This record gives sequence, C-alpha cells and structure tokens, in this order.
Amino acid sequence: TSIHRAGFMNSTETSGGSWPWMISTMLAKDGNTRQLSHYESFVADGHTDYLGKDDYKILSPAKYDDLTIANDSNTEQFKTDIKAHQQGKTDYLTFCNDCAKSGIEKWVVDIENMTCTYYGKARDEVLVEHIAN
Repeated sequence: TSIHRAGFMNSTETSGGSWPWMISTMLAKDGNTRQLSHYESFVADGHTDYLGKDDYKILSPAKYDDLTIANDSNTEQFKTDIKAHQQGKTDYLTFCNDCAKSGIEKWVVDIENMTCTYYGKARDEVLVEHIAN
C-alpha cells in the first residue's frame, strides 16, 4: 500500500465539505487500506500517521512548513473555524492555520467508530465529531 492510496484524503481535499465522502471511498477500496483502523493528522507540519491491524503503518511526509501551535485551546474559535471549513469557506491550509491559532495539535479519525477527535497541546479533547457515511 502506498502513501498515495492511504493518504489521498488530505492531499486532495480543498474544503471540509467532501470529507465524509473521502472516508467512505477509502473504506470501499480493496487491499491493505481495509486494515486501517485510524489515522492521526498533525497540525504542526501536516504529516499523517495511518495505523491499523497487524502493525499496519504508513507515515506521510510533512505537507507544509511548521506552524506554531498556541499553548491554550480556544474551543469556541475552533468551532467557528471548523464550521466555516465544513461549509467550504476555507481550504485545507487555511484550516490548519486556524487550528494552530486555536491550539489544536492534531486530530484522530477512528475509522471503526466513524469519529474525528481534535486534541489540544495538553492532549485534551477539544471536540469529537461523528462522521456521516
């Protein structure tokens, strides 16, 4: 399995509106991507770790120069920013910059439970979303 097959979601996404479709598409693919249980996307540089069953692991390279993550999470601002992104008002890089300013360090997508959890620098859960399929 190549990073191109496992990582197409973050590389082609321009806004958050098409995200549920991309996860459904990934789940429907044949091959090793079916072993994928979750992935973690890191705001600081945009790299993603794809993890799964039987030591399945693919690590993507950084997608952009390092961003500085705010020390404190700003949950209300983040909720405003993610809503704008999901409505297609921002592109992926703008969303990542907004996450950094709101103190979001990473998000974890749990494929089995169809959730996306956003974490602050203190490893605190800032927001948990259920992914429609």
